[in-house]
Amino acid sequence: MSKPKAKQEYDELAGAPVFTPRTLVSIVLGVLGIAWLIYYYLAVRVDPAVLPAPEAGGPAFMGDLGEWNYAIGFGLLFLGLAISAHPSTPLGRGRGVVVGMLACFLIGLLWICTYYVFSDDPSAIPVMNDLGQYNLIVGISFMAVGFSFATRWE
Repeated sequence: MSKPKAKQEYDELAGAPVFTPRTLVSIVLGVLGIAWLIYYYLAVRVDPAVLPAPEAGGPAFMGDLGEWNYAIGFGLLFLGLAISAHPSTPLGRGRGVVVGMLACFLIGLLWICTYYVFSDDPSAIPVMNDLGQYNLIVGISFMAVGFSFATRWE
């Protein structure tokens, strides 16, 4: 009796659309977060290893935000991932939930392990060199987003 029901549920999910508005919003937020981080790190940030310190790049408001740019970039990325955990998106239904959950858990674990391995001299790793102990928050945040996927797993 349960097999036809499971087959019926799978058939209902198979016809679900791939690109819903929620999917597009999650993709845009994720890409915007990554782009924010890359632009800040490469164009705006003042490298602390360079003496005398050069002027911060533009736009000026990003230079004024300083380390908050990392919170904005990672926040947008995590928000995009959390939005993608909804059942109306491909990552929020079927096997996508397991993929999203495991990916977030593994990325978080790798982020924390990489930080601990290179914590003596993180200057060689971009982004991690500026975050310091906040690398733990980034890794744990990836895992928290993984738990948002786990709540959708059936």
